[in-house]
Amino acid sequence: MKITPDSLAAHLTSQLLPAYLISGDEPLIAGEAADAVRERARAAGFSEREVHFIERAADWDDVRASGANLSLFGARRVVEIRMHSGKPGVAGGAALVALLGAKDPDTLYLILAPRLDRDAQSAEWVRTLDGVGAWVQVWPVEAQRLVGWLKSRGRRLGLELTDEALELLAARTEGNLLAAHQELTKLALVAPGVRITPETVLASVADSARYDVFQLGESVLAGDTARALRMLAGLRAEGTEATLVLWALTKSLRDTWSAQSTGGRPPAWQRPAAAAALAQAQRRAPRLSFRDLTRRAARADRMIKGRLAGDAWDEMTLLAGDICAQPAMPRLKLAR
Repeated sequence: MKITPDSLAAHLTSQLLPAYLISGDEPLIAGEAADAVRERARAAGFSEREVHFIERAADWDDVRASGANLSLFGARRVVEIRMHSGKPGVAGGAALVALLGAKDPDTLYLILAPRLDRDAQSAEWVRTLDGVGAWVQVWPVEAQRLVGWLKSRGRRLGLELTDEALELLAARTEGNLLAAHQELTKLALVAPGVRITPETVLASVADSARYDVFQLGESVLAGDTARALRMLAGLRAEGTEATLVLWALTKSLRDTWSAQSTGGRPPAWQRPAAAAALAQAQRRAPRLSFRDLTRRAARADRMIKGRLAGDAWDEMTLLAGDICAQPAMPRLKLAR
C-alpha cells in the first residue's frame, strides 16, 4: 500500500506491517518517517536493529546472510537497508524479493532510498513490497505550500507566528526544511509563549536558504521574476559555479521553446508544480524573442569563459528576466 508522510502516524497506531519503503530526497521528512516506524517497532517488541549501507553489489551478500540467520529463540529485529540509489540492480532486486517474500514474523524490513523514477517504481521488488508492506513517498514541500508547512510545524512546537513572520521565515529558509525546522526549534527556545513577529524572526534567524539550480529553472519557467532573481542572488552569494546556473537557465529556455513548438503535454511522471510551470512558459512563449534570448545566453557563456568583457552574473540576471517576460532593462539590440 502507498501512504503519505502525513498519514503515517495514523497508520502506525492501527497496524505495523512487515516492511516499509521510505523514498524521497527531502531528508527531514524522510528521517522523521523512518523514526516513526522505528519507534512503533520498538513498542511492538522489535528490540534489535541491523543497518546495512548498500553502496556496491557485494553489499547485498551481507543482507542475504542476515535474512538467513534465523534463530528459534532470537530477538525480534528491524533490518534497515539504506540504498544510495533507487535501483538496487539485478542482485539487489532479487535479494529484496526473496527477503520480503520470506514473511519472517520476527523481522521487520525498513528500506530507505532516494526518489524512485518511473522505471524503479515498476520494479518487481517494489511491487513485492507494495503487496506485503507500505511505501511512503516523500515529496519536497513546494514554495507555495511552505508557509502552511511552517505554520503547522510551528503549532506543534507551541509557536504562534504572524502571517508576516511566516512569510519572512519561508523566504529565508526556502528549499531547506532542515534549516527551517531548526529555526522554529530555536524560536521555541528563545521566545516561548511569545507571539512571533517579523522582528523576532530577524533577530533569530540566519539566512539558511538553500537555493537550487533546478528550483531556479522552475521559477523562470513559471515566470516568477522576483523569486528567480532572489535565487540568482543566493546562488551567487553561495559561490555556485556560474556554468551550472547558466545550464539551468538555458534548459528553461529550451523547455520553453519545445513547449511552444510542439504543444505537447508534460510527461505523466512530472511533478504537478513543474508541469504547471511549463504550462505558464508555454502561454508566455509567443511573446518571447528566442533569437535574442539565445544571443544573451551565448554572451553569458563567453563572459564565463573570459572571451567577452562583462559580468556573467549580470547577464544571467537579464536573461532570467527576459525569459520571465519581465525584462530588467529596456530591450537592446544584442551583438552577436
